[in-house]
Amino acid sequence: MTRKIIMLDTTLRDGEQVPGAKLNVHQKVEFAQQLKRLQVDMIEAGFPASSEGDFLAVQEIARSVGDAVTITALARAVKGDIDAVYNSIKPAQDPFIHIVLGTSDIHVEKKFNRSKDAVLQQGVDAVKYAKTLLPAVQYSTEDASRSEFEYLWKTIEAVVKAGATIINVPDTVGYAVPEEFGELIRKLNDRLKNLNPDVILSVHCHNDLGLATANTLAAIKNGADKVECTINGLGERAGNTSLEEVVMALKVRENYYQSGTNIKTKELLRTSRLLTYLTGLDVQVNKAITGDNAFAHSSGIHQDGLLKDKQVYEIMSPEEVGADSMELILTARSGRHAFKNAVEKMGFDTNDAEEFEELFAKFLTLADAKKEVYDHDVFYLVTNHRTMDTRNSHLYELESFQVVTNDMYPTATVKLKRGEEIFKESAVGDGPIDALYSVIKTLVGLDVELKDYKINSMSRGKEAIGRVNIRIEYQGKTYSGRAMDTDIIKASAMAFLNGINAVLLDVANESLSLVEQS
Repeated sequence: MTRKIIMLDTTLRDGEQVPGAKLNVHQKVEFAQQLKRLQVDMIEAGFPASSEGDFLAVQEIARSVGDAVTITALARAVKGDIDAVYNSIKPAQDPFIHIVLGTSDIHVEKKFNRSKDAVLQQGVDAVKYAKTLLPAVQYSTEDASRSEFEYLWKTIEAVVKAGATIINVPDTVGYAVPEEFGELIRKLNDRLKNLNPDVILSVHCHNDLGLATANTLAAIKNGADKVECTINGLGERAGNTSLEEVVMALKVRENYYQSGTNIKTKELLRTSRLLTYLTGLDVQVNKAITGDNAFAHSSGIHQDGLLKDKQVYEIMSPEEVGADSMELILTARSGRHAFKNAVEKMGFDTNDAEEFEELFAKFLTLADAKKEVYDHDVFYLVTNHRTMDTRNSHLYELESFQVVTNDMYPTATVKLKRGEEIFKESAVGDGPIDALYSVIKTLVGLDVELKDYKINSMSRGKEAIGRVNIRIEYQGKTYSGRAMDTDIIKASAMAFLNGINAVLLDVANESLSLVEQS
């Protein structure tokens, strides 16, 4: 019988720790909704004790998708963190608390500067306290792959007796190799099943040596019931185990692993594209499963073989991961029904008639400019529309702009709207983008610093949609802004403005939090 492996997605917690991948509450909820469509079993929604913004985001995710997906969040082994997790995830139907504490000598001696017995007791006390709040508690033995085995087991045994229902074994710094990690999981699984067969054994691997997926699969082969992954392998340093790679490895090699998942694989590519759009972090073209070239064949020998039988060079079809719909072509004459069908095929809701008409109007404008509109274009049209709601009275929207570029005085004139107010100004810069951003900074009155600016083409032809991703810094915090348009100057202005609006939303949330506390 095929075992069902529990898939936990930690993109919104571990994945978001990547520099430049910070998302606002709206974006996190949007991505969580896609993870729900993907049918992940569990979502680790964040680290609520880290900031008020993260707490609110976890809480909103628990409210919005917690009816269908198990929700958790990270806590250190201290009461304040555990309380923050509980209070943020309790709106969910089936939440659990995730506690992490190191077990390797280097963590115990250098990070905590305490004795092994004291650290172990801290973990036990944390689990006992968490159990007074919720019945399900996960305990992560951080840096397990570099831990002395008997102390690792002593810790696991103690926290299980204290009430832990899931034991997570992380390869925190990507040190393990598959044979070694598989053997570690086999030994722990044997002992854990004798101690308490109801406890779930989980793994969480990092990719510092490029072995995260291999180590995770070795763990599954040796008895792990649950794995923690991220979309696109996003995560600190070299990233985490890629969810799409594990899922498709288990599907393609089901006879070998005797394991499967509940993941709706046709949503994999869509989920990957959404994450790329929200974070601005591109997937390498040769990335397994979700890279642009994952199913491309340029070799004449390969093409000849594929024409005779796809199985000659394909072990899985593009359709299995949702790549089949990316070639749909629409035009301005396609009409509402065809456009609605394209939007719904991507998993987006079209029940709001007013919003759909707004989207359709934008589609017609795009179709007039591009002539041929691909699913790539529709996808970014919808996500761009929903990323930032500028109808909020304290946010800015671009009313109009003009940029004049030359080698002497590049000049930009911009008109912004905020609520019913109109703001207009001109500025000179070192180049067209510098002039554009200088005038926007003047109009909004925020001293932000541009840290990163990146342009990508999102579709085909000379009228291709350009996507601009920027990162700005304000008062020590980094914010992202992104936008797309066939006019790259306009996209640049909108991306910068979206970054500004992200700052304003953050400032407004902090002010609201201070008012509530007082």
